[in-house]
Amino acid sequence: MTRVWRPFALLLGLALLAACGLQSGSAVPLRVGPGSIRPVPELAGVRVTVGSKDFTEQNILGYLIEFALSAAGADVRDLTNIQGSNSVRDAQLHGQIDIAYDYTGTGWINYLGNEIPVPDEIGQFEAVRDADLAEHGMVWTAMAPMNNTYALVMSAQTARETGVRTLSDYARLVDADPAAAAICVGTEFNVRQDGFPGLTRKYEIDAGKVRKQIVQDPVVYQATADGKQCRFGSVAATDGRIPALNLVLLQDDRGFFPKYNAALVMREDFAGEHPQVAAIMTPISQRLTNDAITELNRQVDVDGREPAEVARDWMVAQGFVTAR
Repeated sequence: MTRVWRPFALLLGLALLAACGLQSGSAVPLRVGPGSIRPVPELAGVRVTVGSKDFTEQNILGYLIEFALSAAGADVRDLTNIQGSNSVRDAQLHGQIDIAYDYTGTGWINYLGNEIPVPDEIGQFEAVRDADLAEHGMVWTAMAPMNNTYALVMSAQTARETGVRTLSDYARLVDADPAAAAICVGTEFNVRQDGFPGLTRKYEIDAGKVRKQIVQDPVVYQATADGKQCRFGSVAATDGRIPALNLVLLQDDRGFFPKYNAALVMREDFAGEHPQVAAIMTPISQRLTNDAITELNRQVDVDGREPAEVARDWMVAQGFVTAR
């Protein structure tokens, strides 16, 4: 599959990060006009720099912001595709990025240093919203229904052969037949406390019995679908390769995995000066369900489309903007 903007944006992001500080970003890659989002006089010509992390879903979310605020009349700068959560966070704290989508679980655990997640989505959002505002002057708003948490998957054939439906079922399979429960896990999932170590504790799995292979995240999907290298795999729940490969999510019946709902994040001063931004973005966030974002991710990772095109076409289809 071809990539035009993403490698360039990645190189740009890395180069900027390697310098003494981030610059103001580049122009939005595609032009849009007003749809249901109309020009907002208070935002006319206001410079807004939009950031994102360096994976498919984050690029799409960043472009959604860019097209929305462009249609409203802001002077939007593109600083998407920055490597790593901490780099994006630091850029926001230092005023080099004005706005980005981030995840409630990331905020609560990675940025605020908590070890125990809040078990429900609204409670997790409210906890990170209140704590991050009080401690760092960061505003979380416009939470989306989409929840890009970790999950385990299997092929439909493995589901039929093993009868596994839940993570508790998987734990019992590990105990009864370790070979049948062979799993591929991503490098980060293997060490994160909201990944494999915590999962084995929560579900009382004997980690010594697990037939585990540590692989790069993109390898997990096809390897699990093939069922040869591994029969189960660790994934991000909204990845478009899950439906494309007919993979089946295991139910987290003990509620282990933290909630990772996407929400809009801004510095308090920026949010206070431009309250129109949250008003514009809230209806967009409300339509970002798991099914919606999974399909957008699929168009990039399976069909080979560009994230900016996918984001723009969705915004047009929803009536938020018009194509130019």
